[in-house]
Order: sequence, then C-alpha cells, then structure tokens
Amino acid sequence: MTIMQTINQMPFKTEKTKLDSPFFDRRVKLLPCMREMIHVLYEQGRSITSLAKQFNVNKRLIQFELFPERKEKNYQNRVEKGGSMIYYKGGEQWAETMRNHRRHKYEVLMQTTQFKNK
Repeated sequence: MTIMQTINQMPFKTEKTKLDSPFFDRRVKLLPCMREMIHVLYEQGRSITSLAKQFNVNKRLIQFELFPERKEKNYQNRVEKGGSMIYYKGGEQWAETMRNHRRHKYEVLMQTTQFKNK
C-alpha cells in the first residue's frame, strides 16, 4: 500500500468532531426557536402553507413539527421500504458530497475556537 492510499483511508479529525451548535450545521432546516414559533403561530390561526412559506421549508416539515405522529408513521413506512438506503446516492456523487461536507465542517470548526489548538 502506498503512502497516498494510506492517507486517503485515514479519517479526518473533523469526521468525529461534532458541531456544538445547530446554527453551524447545514442539515438543520429549523432552529429550536423557529420550531417554537411554528407552534405559537399555528395556534394563532396561521395556515401550514403560510408557515412553510415564511420559514422557507416545505409543508411536510411543518406538518411533522406540528403532528409528531405523522412523522412517526412516515418513519415506519420508510423502514418497511428499506430505510434510508433508498436515498443513498453512492459512487462519485456521494464522494463529492462528503468532500464538500468535510470542507464546510473544517471551515466552521476553524472559525470557532473549538478546534484551533488540537
């Protein structure tokens, strides 16, 4: 095995380091304060469609936030169909996605003091 093959197989430090804040995590569509606002605004009479437009997400996410039983039912249906593997891209496209994710995570960790002196 060459040195380059060994280096390519070694994990990045950032892969095992978790981001402490949902503000930096690109996977988070709604922050905790936004989730609370959704419940308050829905109770005041706002429609699911208007909430989805306001928070720039789809209606399904708003429904899952307001009605957790729908989210659970959706999860059970997805497990029956094969779980998250039906969404797995694989190949070069997935490798590029992971590279971009690692770069983003490294930049965030370097901007915060959490990772600089390790």
